[in-house]
Amino acid sequence: MKDLIEIRWHGRGGQGAKTASLLLADAAFNTGKYIQGFPEYGPERMGAPITAYNRISNEPIRIHSNIYEPDYVVVVDDTLLETVDVTAGLKQDGAIIINTTKSKDEIKKIFPNYNGSIYTIDAKKISIEALGKYFPNTPMLAAIVKVSGIMDEKQFLEDMKGSFAHKFAKKPEVIEGNMKALELALAEIN
Repeated sequence: MKDLIEIRWHGRGGQGAKTASLLLADAAFNTGKYIQGFPEYGPERMGAPITAYNRISNEPIRIHSNIYEPDYVVVVDDTLLETVDVTAGLKQDGAIIINTTKSKDEIKKIFPNYNGSIYTIDAKKISIEALGKYFPNTPMLAAIVKVSGIMDEKQFLEDMKGSFAHKFAKKPEVIEGNMKALELALAEIN
């Protein structure tokens, strides 16, 4: 892992981008890394574009600002590709991970000036199969872990099992589905 990895999340209010960034921060912290996980949004309502951020490092993090040149960008809702410049500042040696049913070739046409890696995943299909409802944040969380290599996948799954047990203490029936969504996403990200 590089000394500092910066991730920017793009989603819509209610899709769980903020929650996913905080879960990623917790999981990385549990492996001994230094972390930051924080959202940026104003008075918007459900469905409005939001941005969330992660910094993950093996060293103490002394930067306290938004992320302007991320190593990775996670797009939880591909409708944002039409209205938000999700590749702004994205490092050419970084990667963008998009929840979409579009092919990589279709996505490349949207970003003619971006030459970095592009990964796509159908988080809707995965979440409906695993959870019975559309919750894209869980598959996208697994996708960024796989693409970035921030942590070992088995360690990540173990940590998330504990995290979900705490988060869903009053709804234990959703833990298994969320774990399945993580496993499917780890297998399907391309």
